Amino acid sequence: MAEVNNFLQIETEVVQVLKSIFDPEIPVNIYDLGLIYAIDVDDNNKVEITMTLTTPNCPVADSLLLDVQEKVKAIDGVTEAKVNLTFDPPWDESNLTDEARLDLGLM
Repeated sequence: MAEVNNFLQIETEVVQVLKSIFDPEIPVNIYDLGLIYAIDVDDNNKVEITMTLTTPNCPVADSLLLDVQEKVKAIDGVTEAKVNLTFDPPWDESNLTDEARLDLGLM
């Protein structure tokens, strides 16, 4: 049971960190923007994140991915952080959380 709690704690902290990272062109964090498709924590506390971008031509793609990786790796207990970029499925507005829709005036 302690391992399950540890996974949940790390996953919760990862989400908090992701909510502190903002898309440079849209004033919404990358988690609420719906750029995060998956967060996986393994038995060794390695975190693997699958994410997308709002557009494949994002001019800050490299720095944004590096920022995610560095901030997640800095979480206490995380032994490694890996970020996988995908465009399948492509991002669209349906990925936005209700909070993001409200922030963007879409609700």
